[in-house]
Amino acid sequence: MKIAQNRWRSVWRPHPCWCGLLAALLLAGIGINAVGTVDPVSATRQLQWLIIALGVLAVCVLPDPRNIRRVVFVLCVICIALLILLILPGIPRSWVPVRHGVRAWINLRFMMFQPSEMAKIVFVLAMARYLCHRQNYRTLRGLLVPFVITFVPVLLIVMEPDLGTAILFFPVLFIMLVVAGAKLRHLGTVAALAVLGLVLNVIAISVLPDRMQLLRPHQRNRIKAMISQVQDDPQFIKDIGYQQYQSLALVGSGGMYGYGSERSAQIIRFNALPENHNDMIFAVIVNRWGLVGGLLTLGLYILLIGSYFASAALLKDPFARLSIVGFATLLFTQMTINIGMAIGMVPIIGITLPFLSYGGSSLVMSFVMVGLLLNFASQRPAIVARPSFEFDQPDTAMRYE
Repeated sequence: MKIAQNRWRSVWRPHPCWCGLLAALLLAGIGINAVGTVDPVSATRQLQWLIIALGVLAVCVLPDPRNIRRVVFVLCVICIALLILLILPGIPRSWVPVRHGVRAWINLRFMMFQPSEMAKIVFVLAMARYLCHRQNYRTLRGLLVPFVITFVPVLLIVMEPDLGTAILFFPVLFIMLVVAGAKLRHLGTVAALAVLGLVLNVIAISVLPDRMQLLRPHQRNRIKAMISQVQDDPQFIKDIGYQQYQSLALVGSGGMYGYGSERSAQIIRFNALPENHNDMIFAVIVNRWGLVGGLLTLGLYILLIGSYFASAALLKDPFARLSIVGFATLLFTQMTINIGMAIGMVPIIGITLPFLSYGGSSLVMSFVMVGLLLNFASQRPAIVARPSFEFDQPDTAMRYE
């Protein structure tokens, strides 16, 4: 009890992390109201999940960061085991249900738990622990190990199949490597190869037969639908492009101040937008509160992510600093892709909007990241600690080239 009191006492001091907590609570409140526009019953459940998420947040503040670092390997083993469980043949559908052709949830009776949500957080912690103890990633060959570590959860998630969630791991890895001090020319080479592969794959969708494609048919169709939509070609509006077209219609009709609760609910019901309470919740927000509501939501995300980076800048512990940067990158990437889907700038890949989309796993794990932010921000500067990450100093460059 005394340890818990000391931990909370150290949190209660001026710090940028409080801006992050405030932004997260406001976003969750907007999300509950937006979900209520679509389905009042789901909004009540989301409020219950918010209460549980705040309890989990409080628990995440208590452990000493050193103890968190020690249990990272155990958390990795648990996550990998859960991800393997999802794709094992013969698992009863009552345990691992299939939704939209994806096996991404475990039925815990009281909730549908999504292991990939937990895996994102554990990946950040694992990569932070790996990078804070080594410097071999400052060579091109040394980058191989972090990428191999990343491919383990990514491949398991792709096999569900959940390509959208798998994509999130690579921007997080890239930014964490940058902050840890990896050489930009090495990362630039890797990024250039990735962009080249993406461009070649998009070209292959148009010119190669189906048997030579890397992406699944529905994934290729979503890319085709988005390209046709940008070209103002209506050929996919009634089938594979329907969801994105309906989302754009809701966003465009919201105007400056939106339609309000009752009228927006009628419009959304008539619009019949698929997944309007989770993946496409941003379209509901803009339709109900208009451009003002959309900009307010973006502003809260900027405040949230900015508080993560500001908190990281104040820390000396490399593990805590890297973890917070990883969480910020994860939230930013997920937010950018989801909103991009809603406004037709990104193909539909099935990614939720943190704190806003309906779902227990998503909401609880989002607040776990806030709890860890408060935890790491509560640290007092260590008397003896490893120096902050250093970048391209001449002696270091000679040693690791």
